[in-house]
Amino acid sequence: MGIEIERKFLVKGDRWRDLAIGVLYCQGYISSEKGRTVRVRIIGNQGYLTIKGPVASRVRSEFEYVIPVEDAEEMLQTLCDRPFIEKNRHKISFGDLIWEVDEFFGDNQGLILAEVELTDPNQIIEIPDWIGEEVSHDPRYFNSNLVKHPYSQWEENQHDV
Repeated sequence: MGIEIERKFLVKGDRWRDLAIGVLYCQGYISSEKGRTVRVRIIGNQGYLTIKGPVASRVRSEFEYVIPVEDAEEMLQTLCDRPFIEKNRHKISFGDLIWEVDEFFGDNQGLILAEVELTDPNQIIEIPDWIGEEVSHDPRYFNSNLVKHPYSQWEENQHDV
């Protein structure tokens, strides 16, 4: 069984921008109910279908499959909720880990999140100085929830980092 263990943080400042070049991601959700999600994603010219289970103590089941980009495009257009999640992902090596910094566009413009995948839910990590508040347990920051409640629609006082 595939599993995902990750922590998610807000990003502060712009120092991280010089550390990696971003890659455009477009993703949509076929289903996101009761902690289970089915996601379609296009990265470059490759499609992916991902199924995730509910989160428990930072751990969740995750199954990801490569699919033809034409199938992913068709699924995005005909099966997925709107708005899509559009973002540039920057992969930044720091210590022994790869941090993924997502700069969102569209209805989530202005939101910048960093996540790091772990091998153990209690793994000790070194935090880069451009990392802000941890939001791992705040469901507002789950990509599947950003479709239902985009960042641009949050009240202004919730945007502060």
